[in-house]
Order: sequence, then C-alpha cells, then structure tokens
Amino acid sequence: MWCRRLAWLFKVPYQLRGSTRHRSLGLPCDRRTVPAAAARWHHTAPESLKCAWQLHGDHLELRYANTLMRFDFVWLRDHCRSASCYNAKTNQRSLDTASVDLGIKPKAVRVDETTLFLTWPDGHVTRYGLEWLVKNSYEGQKQQVMHPRILWNAEIYRQAQIPSVDCRSFLETDEGLKEFLQNFLLYGIAFVDNVTPTKEDTEILAERISLIRETIYGRMWYFTSDFSRGDTAYTKLALDRHTDTTYFQEPCGIQVFHCLKHEGTGGRTLLVDGFYAAEQVLRQAPDQFELLSKVPLKHEYVENVGDCHNHMIGVGPVLNVYPWNNELYLIRYNNYDRAVINTVPYDVVHRWYAAHRTLTTELRRPENELWVKLKPGKALFIDNWRVLHGREAFTGYRQLCGCYLTRDDVLNTARLLGLQA
Repeated sequence: MWCRRLAWLFKVPYQLRGSTRHRSLGLPCDRRTVPAAAARWHHTAPESLKCAWQLHGDHLELRYANTLMRFDFVWLRDHCRSASCYNAKTNQRSLDTASVDLGIKPKAVRVDETTLFLTWPDGHVTRYGLEWLVKNSYEGQKQQVMHPRILWNAEIYRQAQIPSVDCRSFLETDEGLKEFLQNFLLYGIAFVDNVTPTKEDTEILAERISLIRETIYGRMWYFTSDFSRGDTAYTKLALDRHTDTTYFQEPCGIQVFHCLKHEGTGGRTLLVDGFYAAEQVLRQAPDQFELLSKVPLKHEYVENVGDCHNHMIGVGPVLNVYPWNNELYLIRYNNYDRAVINTVPYDVVHRWYAAHRTLTTELRRPENELWVKLKPGKALFIDNWRVLHGREAFTGYRQLCGCYLTRDDVLNTARLLGLQA
C-alpha cells in the first residue's frame, strides 16, 4: 500500500514546464524542503512511511491514509487557511479567488508526519493538515457518506423497535431532542407522543427544530375531506404512496402530521422508505437506476378552487444523487402530479417507463409497506425527500393538522447537537 517504500516504482522521468528532466533517486524527503520542479515521489519520516507525494505540471499528487489524492495548484492556493486568507472567527474565506493566477505553481513543498507546507512564488506559505486533506479531497469525499442512514422495510423497522419521544422531553431537553433527530436522520420518520391535539401545540412542536415553511397551503394547515383545495388529499379516497410538493423547484424537506380527531373507520397512514426501494433497483438494474437519476421530468400542480389559484411546476429526475459518490439524497415520486413527459426524446422514454415500472414495483411490495394509525396526541415527522406516504380510504370526520419544515434548519439543529447531518 501507500505506506511502503515506493522509490523503485517511480523511477520515471518527468518534466515540468520550463524545467529539465529529473529522475527519482528514491530518497525519502525526511522533512526537507524540495523545489517544486523536482518531479519525483518523496516520502516523509522513513521510519513510518505514512505519506508519499509527487509534483506534476498542474497538480500535487499525495498518498496518505491509503488514499491517493490529486490537488490542483489553484485549489491548494484558494483553500489556504492562513490568517490573511481565511477568517477563523467567521469561518469565511478572505482570499479573493479571482485574484489567484490560474497558472500558479508552488515554489517549494515540504511534508512532515502531519502537515503539508507549500511556499508560493510571492513567499506566502500555506499549511494543510494531512488528515484535513484526506477529509476534504475529492477522493476522500468519494469514500464518505454525507448522510448515514438505515434503510428499512416494514419488518426491519418493526424489529428496530424505535421508541417515540415524549413531547415534554422533546421540547425541554437536548437529550430528548437529540434522540428524536437521530431517529429521524437514520430512518426518515420519527414520532412524538403526548402532544396536546391542537394546531397551536403542533406548531410549538414543529418550531422546536425548524422554521415553518409557508407555502401555497399556508403556514399551519387543517386537513379535512371537504375538498376545500383542488387536491385529492382533501377527500376521503385512498392515496397511493407519493412524496409531496414534487411540483416545487425544491420539494419541501420535512412534513409534519398530527391527527386531531377521527370519528370513523380506516384512514391508516402508509409509509414506504423510498431509498430502500431505490437500493433494490440499483442492485437489480443499475442501468435503470442511472436512467431514473438523469432523466428530467416536470411535475405540475394546477388549482382553481374558490380563491385558490395556483400553477406550480417543478423539474427534476425521480432519483437525485450526489455526483461524486452516487449517494441518493432525494426521491421525487408522485404519479398524481407528474406532468406531460415532454422533456424526454422518443428513443429514451420507453426505457424510462420500464425503469419507472421497476421502481414502482419495489415501492408497492407489501413487505415494504409500514401502516400506522395516527391518533390524537401522536405527531409524525416525515423526511419528504426520502419517505413516501399515503393513506387508506376512510369514513367519518377526520381532521389533521400539520406543516412543512425547512430542511436546512432541521439539519442545522441536528449538527449543533453533534449529529452527522
């Protein structure tokens, strides 16, 4: 691995712009400053051999902690954390990136057991901790997960026996709040018990972790089957699994449901882990997963009921992934609100339909369905970027209240409590 002596592997001539050819002598650098024109591999602290590095025409190649990293010289100058380049109090960059010469090269490089030192042509010295570089390099990020999760079907979730958090503990203690957020981050759903069944108390609950996102549905909404809005949700009909606000340019991040009253039968809430279903598609048909992550679609909401007049359009693929590590971060799935498919050429659309069918089959597997009966006093928080929800038909009078939360604020609250989010 990278911690072995590599000198015999790298006796390859290399020429930097404006320099003569150099051949590696296979000698450890042992904390000595080496001119940037020396295009050969070097090692630090030969007794430990943890690090090796080599200069190329436009980048530095560094091997450390079993990771091969490549750093563009402009990137290395731009991310300098010296006092003149970075404000440690505000955690903001002070350096004017546009002022950095795009052809810049370090005049000298030195590496010890923990730190990379770069001296630039103007004499400025940049220092980077090797661990920081591993964490923040492109290659390091490819190996990391942005959001740790536990994917689940109904049986996995039931066996996990995730406890609800008591309302008082949630509102009054960091421990209760942290337990709730940890459950939410891992599973995409979390419950709070013993909530007073009023809209006002539900609002207080929501504001504990986030600003409430005001939308075309208002800030806090009551939810009954009076068809007061031009949406199937405002009926007593069953609703198939879906994510909400797919017709927003950025779908709402978190949804809160609290059943205030139900005098009748039915009406259970359906929950499905969309990421679990997508993972099955990735394993069985990776080409279809890729298609669902690249083909853009329109979702549309057209409403003309009473005083409510709205025409919303959101664009994006069904599956959204981080390009550097292919980690799924958002599923936009709503067959009710999917608009006319006019963003996909004819020679792709049939393959898209096949991929969509594969995903739908996974989402509709009975073993993936978690059914929950919402009752007054139990509030449900749903990660709308991950977990699909639906409901069975019901009879009688059923009233829910709820709201949408801003995703940034929920994640911010979690990070401040020391959670990875």
